[in-house]
Amino acid sequence: MQDGIGPAVESLIRVRYAETDKQGVVYHANYIIYFEVGRTDFCASAGYPYPRMEEDGVFIVVVEAAARYRKAARYGDELTVLTRFGGFRSRGCSFHYQILLPDGTLSAEGETHHLFLDSAGRPRTVPEAVRRAFATFTAS
Repeated sequence: MQDGIGPAVESLIRVRYAETDKQGVVYHANYIIYFEVGRTDFCASAGYPYPRMEEDGVFIVVVEAAARYRKAARYGDELTVLTRFGGFRSRGCSFHYQILLPDGTLSAEGETHHLFLDSAGRPRTVPEAVRRAFATFTAS
């Protein structure tokens, strides 16, 4: 999995009981939700949060997600999600994630690929406002 571009945005998540299986280990699909928390925080940190995108008629949808699991996270762990921008394509972008256990050990890593849609649900090119916000943030 690639590292991404620019600074990482850090999000903290405390594993809730509902996110675990009978053994108290985080159920694998919840890591995708943790990726979403990181991506949402990244967009806000870059100055173009999801609510603003939606107000502007811009929607960013997941078209592909991948995760690699390294070491189990457990109920009560405080996880750190590190999110980096992966780059733009003509009508989309990608993000890269690392999820760290409390001791800094890598629990999981992954990436998501996205497509930009207009308010009617049609694919569109990357909006210039998003491109500028992310480029400025990743250059810092």
